[in-house]
Amino acid sequence: MEFDLPRAAGIVALIVVLGTVGVAFGTPMALRTTLMMVLPSMAVFGAIAFVLGMKHGEFRATRA
Repeated sequence: MEFDLPRAAGIVALIVVLGTVGVAFGTPMALRTTLMMVLPSMAVFGAIAFVLGMKHGEFRATRA
């Protein structure tokens, strides 16, 4: 399966949204707290993991 940047970024965003919804409805934490604390931290972690994974993939692709 071929991934381009918009498709891959969309998948990461979908994972962040699903995780945030799961935390919002699966814990007794208030929705406001979830949106202020959990969502930004998940978005930052997702972006860092995405960039590191992309760079690692580029590195592996160039070493043949």
